[in-house]
Amino acid sequence: MLPLMFKYAVKPETGVSIAEYTLELSRASSVVMLVAYIGYIVFQLKTHRQIFDSQEEVEDEDEEKAVIGFWSGFSWLVGMTLIIALLSEYVVGTIEAASETWGISISFISIILIPIVGNAAEHAGAIIFAFKNKLDISLGVALGSATQISMFAVPLCVVVGWIMRIKMDLDFNLLETGCLALTILVVAFTLQDGTSHYMKGVVLCLCYAAISACFFVHKIPAPL
Repeated sequence: MLPLMFKYAVKPETGVSIAEYTLELSRASSVVMLVAYIGYIVFQLKTHRQIFDSQEEVEDEDEEKAVIGFWSGFSWLVGMTLIIALLSEYVVGTIEAASETWGISISFISIILIPIVGNAAEHAGAIIFAFKNKLDISLGVALGSATQISMFAVPLCVVVGWIMRIKMDLDFNLLETGCLALTILVVAFTLQDGTSHYMKGVVLCLCYAAISACFFVHKIPAPL
């Protein structure tokens, strides 16, 4: 949110290069976010792992056995990552053509449709774990993916662009940044009491539907 607020806080008549300073602020913020994410990973998986392990997981730890080994799983992960990277490159190159053919805004395709299809496996896994009453794992899958994208993938792209001398910043405009802040607040208030029931799910789904409708009509030319 800082690059967005900085853009509106600095007045153009002051002679300050807003775009250049926004870029520098974005790069500094990206480094801070990467450090925060690395600290979170160390905190979750190393120093305070017991906080994130539910009692049910501890009891079932001896009963569950790994299907494949570490290096086998690592090989599968690398191979699937390469395949997904190639497919992602193809999808990104066809977004504009699909937008013109379908008559749907690019924002709706890139922010709503592609994440639904691209994360279908994670969504299915979260639902399956929820049906098995393993809510901790279900939330870990859902929120872990969102945290990884916002705190690791996005700032990493800015830093890599910095290295490649490509100007990428964290200014996602008012609508995108506002929707992100709204979703964070809604999820935070939903999870703060540590309980779950169907009404919370209904509220989250309706919130997502409202945001989807917002991006569906975004940047559609007005009728003449």
